[in-house]
Amino acid sequence: MKKFIGRESELKTLDREFNRESGFVVIYGRRRVGKTTLIKEFIKNKDGMYFLATEEMEIGNMKRFTNTLAEYTRQDYLKNANFSDWEEVFKMFAAYKPETKKILVIDEFQYLVNVNSAFATLFQRIWDEILKDKNVMLILCGSLISMMTTHVLSYNSPLYGRRTAQIRLSPLKFTDILKAGLDKSFEQLVEIYSVTGGVPKYFDFFDNELTLMENIEREVLQKGGFLYEEPIFLLEKEVKGIVSYFSIMKNIATGCHKVSQLASILQMPSNALSPYLKTLMDLDLVEKKIPVTEKHPEKSRKGLYFVNDHFIEFWFRFVHAYQGELEFENTEYVIGKIKKSFIEKHVSFVYEDICRELLSMLCKEGKIDFIPNKIGSYWSGNIEIDVVALDEERKRVLFGECKYHTQPVDVDALFQLKEKTEKVDVLAGYEKKLILFSKSGFSKRLKELAQQNSNIILIYKDRIV
Repeated sequence: MKKFIGRESELKTLDREFNRESGFVVIYGRRRVGKTTLIKEFIKNKDGMYFLATEEMEIGNMKRFTNTLAEYTRQDYLKNANFSDWEEVFKMFAAYKPETKKILVIDEFQYLVNVNSAFATLFQRIWDEILKDKNVMLILCGSLISMMTTHVLSYNSPLYGRRTAQIRLSPLKFTDILKAGLDKSFEQLVEIYSVTGGVPKYFDFFDNELTLMENIEREVLQKGGFLYEEPIFLLEKEVKGIVSYFSIMKNIATGCHKVSQLASILQMPSNALSPYLKTLMDLDLVEKKIPVTEKHPEKSRKGLYFVNDHFIEFWFRFVHAYQGELEFENTEYVIGKIKKSFIEKHVSFVYEDICRELLSMLCKEGKIDFIPNKIGSYWSGNIEIDVVALDEERKRVLFGECKYHTQPVDVDALFQLKEKTEKVDVLAGYEKKLILFSKSGFSKRLKELAQQNSNIILIYKDRIV
């Protein structure tokens, strides 16, 4: 997936900030999520200088910044200059083409702060006194969420209050990829998305000429593969002492969604888990889900924890679980295990998230006469409903089930869903609609029933039947 996909709202934000007198934008998010690609798409037809900070001594970054400035301004003599003062270098940038609106991008900004703890304070002065009133739009970008939060966004940061916008970039939605017109079937996109999780860099490493299983074998299961140790790498960059974080994520990925379950397995007090879970949620690696019907979700005791990354979930289920076999390069055995349960144990659960996205898209497009203010799921006791959308203003609810089966869905699925909805007492009095999602279509009987009842909606792949 080399083409640029989605990010319409982010590009609108950047365009708006470009038209400000002095825009200061912070872009941050986990590694590989597409921050640099977004920035390069935005500046490609504008006058801008892009600088990538690296993990080296400050003098090395200053020298590379000067060389980048020399190429940007076409002033080659700067390549031989030896600056020891950041302020002088930024003054040269500000003085270049003062009548033209310029963009300055500093990518991986956290590395500059990492080698010089006073750099955030220094950069505050540079912005206030050198760049702010010089027809400059500034973009600071970083992939270490914890450091960017501490040194740029937090109240205690010297740069607090300077930014005019911030973008926390997340992986692409399935619907973004669906709309991109890639040369893949709906099922292929669902299954690729279930592994890559919408992270653009992961897509890029999957060869379009190979099958999904061939790509998994090459990039995920081989010891030298790009993604073989990716979750460990992500955690090592963000947290100190990854053992507890790793154990928590592993157990969540393999089915322990309650704090009490985690505490029991890890032999930790429940309250001792809270800081770890909060950090993982701050890093977008774990999410806490609440039944969509809860009136006060922040106080709900029904919260369940899930890994908020489809690739990491896949990795724990199928890579970490067979690490011994993979270390001995027995990839054929592991591929066999994946093929046997890939759909049932992984894709079918990701498909539920995809169906909630599809519902939101179809409602926004006006193809479903429903304006949801909440879309999620419901569970209570032994009742689970995959999709629940609420229109609280009009007292309407849409209940849905997702079927990633090889056979068309028949009427029994509708009756089972209807039976479950009758036990959701908290929504008594709401007007009900029932919706079924299927990747393999619907039986003739079910389609005839839906044609006779406007409160039954059938979604085949991404369209209404």
